[in-house]
Amino acid sequence: MFSDHIFMVDYKDGNWINPRIEELKPIPVHPGNLAWHYGQSIFEGMKATKDKNGNPMLFRPEMHIERLNASAERMCMPAFPTDLFIEAVNQIVDIEKDWIPPAKGSALYLRPIMVAMDEALGVRASGEYLFMIMTLPVGPYYPKPVSLITEQKYVRAAHGGVGEAKTAGNYAASLKPAQKAKELGYDQVMWLDAQEFKYVQEVGTMNIFFVIDGEIITPSTEGTILKGITRNSAITMLRDAGHTVTERNIDIQEIVDAYQAGTLTETFGTGTAAVVSKVQKISHNGVELNLDQSKTVIADKVKGLIDGLRYGDVEDKWGWVVPVKGVSVEA
Repeated sequence: MFSDHIFMVDYKDGNWINPRIEELKPIPVHPGNLAWHYGQSIFEGMKATKDKNGNPMLFRPEMHIERLNASAERMCMPAFPTDLFIEAVNQIVDIEKDWIPPAKGSALYLRPIMVAMDEALGVRASGEYLFMIMTLPVGPYYPKPVSLITEQKYVRAAHGGVGEAKTAGNYAASLKPAQKAKELGYDQVMWLDAQEFKYVQEVGTMNIFFVIDGEIITPSTEGTILKGITRNSAITMLRDAGHTVTERNIDIQEIVDAYQAGTLTETFGTGTAAVVSKVQKISHNGVELNLDQSKTVIADKVKGLIDGLRYGDVEDKWGWVVPVKGVSVEA
């Protein structure tokens, strides 16, 4: 279910022009639209929540525009002005604040998106673009622990590719293996590296963390893994709380060995949509790792801290949660 309004702004002749908020409605698009044919489309995912006093709040909006512009640079698209982005997000959430669900774990999801708008056929970067922000209320993405299966035929990304970009084609390429995983009874794919199918990358909708013998390990971002904002937040909060968090390549066999040795105590994913999702089962080469949910401590701690920040129950020592301010949108 989408809310009532959408923010839109056009890019023409090297400038972002005509920022406006309109009633949400279909957009006429020429059949020769370059985004349809050659995939110049990037997006972000954000959430607005209400604190315990009912005030609409945003979580780290500046990191979202940084990541969107990193995606834009990789996809040969123009950078979007940071100030205009912050103003637009504030304005659209202020207008749609009554759509923010009051229940904890729910939120108003924000989808900033930039697409090519040239009308032509020919493999090249577009000269014109449309940037939009739409919103919709959402509940918890994964209301219960998830099951994962490693993928050893298809790849999500290779070094030198667009794995770090939040671009539409990455998600299109994931649909077939994700469908296969569901047919086998699993919620999501756990991606392995494209060269050896050996090192864990990420999950279809989340970055992934493992707790082994007290150490919290997550795959390092080296060009093939999305630089998750919830991932970054989790690492920062856990280190601040005195936990050892290591970012490195991690062999899937190391995960299996740790499980069999009894030192893998929990696995969880992080992401804007999922926030924090516990993993109950991992399947690799016919070996099933069934994780004891009673041992889950770190995942609950991270989720509690993030939810607490959003609702004002935890001190925001990092300045991540910012109140929504109704402002006029100007180029």
